[in-house]
Amino acid sequence: MRVSSRPRYNLSAQMTPLSKCPRGLILIAIFKLLKGILLLSVGIAAHMLANKDLVMQAQHWADLFRVDPHNHYLNVFLEKLTTVDAHKLRALSLGTFIYSALFLTEGVGLFLRRRWAEFLTIVSTAGLIPFEIYVLYRQPTWSRGFLLVVNIAVVAYLIRELRRLTEIKRTETAFGPEGSQK
Repeated sequence: MRVSSRPRYNLSAQMTPLSKCPRGLILIAIFKLLKGILLLSVGIAAHMLANKDLVMQAQHWADLFRVDPHNHYLNVFLEKLTTVDAHKLRALSLGTFIYSALFLTEGVGLFLRRRWAEFLTIVSTAGLIPFEIYVLYRQPTWSRGFLLVVNIAVVAYLIRELRRLTEIKRTETAFGPEGSQK
């Protein structure tokens, strides 16, 4: 059996230097990674709380943070917690784990400048825009409108970036990396 001394993958040839990456892609990647980590922590918390008394846990945290026990919002929150059971928490946990995996995959892929990650981000973000429009129509708020505009801007930016990179690759294929015709 012959062992090669060459590395199996040449990572430096595959990755674009961070200084050459468009800032927009890096910002979107960081945002996706942060959302993925946040959702992962929510999923873990929901999973850990699935077999506990939620009302007792919420009262414990309210006592720790010295929230007035007669606070209207605390009482409304505690009342809503009585409708949440272990099955709902497990479903919430599973959903947040799946969504977290999607965001983490998008973030890492965008950070590594993978075209599949740009396509995945476009499809997953654009796929939710009709739902966001429906929710905004039914219950309009400034924050929902802002998030809709941001998501549309992200999709438009990624489509423009994909087209630009496709044109660069097409030019490099036709003329070579230095611009001289093959």
